[in-house]
Amino acid sequence: MRLVSVVLALSALFLESAPAGLTPEHEAHAVELREHALGSERAYAFLESLTVEVGPRLAGSPGDARAVAWAEKKLTSLGFDKVWREPVAVRGWERGPAQLRVLSPYPQALHITALGGSVATPVEGIRGVVTIFPDLKALEAASPSQVKDRIVFINARMAATRDGRGYGVVVRGRTHGAAVAGKLGARAVLIRSVGTGTARLPHTGVMQYRKGIPRIPAAALSIPDANQLEAMLRRGDVEVHLGLQSRDLGEATSYNVIGEFRGSTRPEELVLLGAHLDSWDEGTGALDDGFGLAVVAEAARLVGAFRSRPSRTVRVVFYANEENGGKGAKAYVNAHRDEFARHVVAAESDAGGGRIWRVDTRFSKRGADAGDVLSRLLGALGIERGTNQATGGPDISILRQYGVPLVTLAQDATTYFDHHHTADDTLDKVDRAALRQNVAAYVVYVWVLANWEGDLRPVP
Repeated sequence: MRLVSVVLALSALFLESAPAGLTPEHEAHAVELREHALGSERAYAFLESLTVEVGPRLAGSPGDARAVAWAEKKLTSLGFDKVWREPVAVRGWERGPAQLRVLSPYPQALHITALGGSVATPVEGIRGVVTIFPDLKALEAASPSQVKDRIVFINARMAATRDGRGYGVVVRGRTHGAAVAGKLGARAVLIRSVGTGTARLPHTGVMQYRKGIPRIPAAALSIPDANQLEAMLRRGDVEVHLGLQSRDLGEATSYNVIGEFRGSTRPEELVLLGAHLDSWDEGTGALDDGFGLAVVAEAARLVGAFRSRPSRTVRVVFYANEENGGKGAKAYVNAHRDEFARHVVAAESDAGGGRIWRVDTRFSKRGADAGDVLSRLLGALGIERGTNQATGGPDISILRQYGVPLVTLAQDATTYFDHHHTADDTLDKVDRAALRQNVAAYVVYVWVLANWEGDLRPVP
């Protein structure tokens, strides 16, 4: 008995002092999987199926219900060991027709779309003189006398950048513009679309009302039409007529759809891949976020179908309601809070269809070697080493506060916002080579960290 105790103690000491890392065999397997992913078109077939057979899938809509059923069936057909759904309470909303007509001095129609969650105008519409502000900050500094009974136009321009940071600079005007204008007494708010490009297609997106502040209609002008209205306003006052026929459909239930490939030796530990299942209703959600769904599903399938299973379980989460509420991410936290100590790492694909150009991590100092290995294996895909300040995407960023290490595989977003949240978000915009490169990168992420010996915590 004493001998057994000594053996166990020595074994424990050996395990504690064993170097962190990846075996040469596992590293060779990562390269093999990466190269296989680069030659496969299965992710594109997945994406084509989603956009053709389901199409638009705004949370709480019939399209969303079809998407949930499709996702369960698809993950099962891909060989996941376990597939299930978890309920998410959402609020249904219907866009309806939207019209904006300049009444004077230059009568003509301008192209707009309602912002997600906007209230409707009265049936007869709203007439008003337009007051322009360069950005939300200028509107916040305005007095009620400048705004009262007018239609506010927030004219903030978005710059196209590789890292997509131009979006964050201006998106507050979309999300908070109606609340700020409503508090000042405006009748409605218009924004220059939060996007880039020159197509005459407005960009939708979620907006928020605030308790105790009048809810006013909110819409986005296409970029060419925002230019047109701006040019008119340089010449003097402009009166417009706005009509929105959006509808609040009340409470509804959507679902997070989850699939797993069970790990071989440490199945209780999880490597998470996320993307969101819902999309805006204007296009077919090919880039946002059908592309991401295809990437994470195919990366997990390749790892799960490999001749040897990884040590840890690979979990794919198709989040609900990312676009108009983020309720899926919150529901996942509520349902899995007790598991977060077993979430080894998480990554999310939700930044369009560009090639991945940089990898960021958020690992402990002890986990720095894992970042080095990831960076070396991803270098063959043209991916450079970034920082250790990864924030994750919109659905997994919340996991950081629970101590979950994160990886961000940053996509080139230079042209993403040309199509983002528009009717032009369709399958023909997908670059198949970029899709294959993304899958190859996520395969490396999954395989390396599902087999990594060592701890990536505590996160900085």
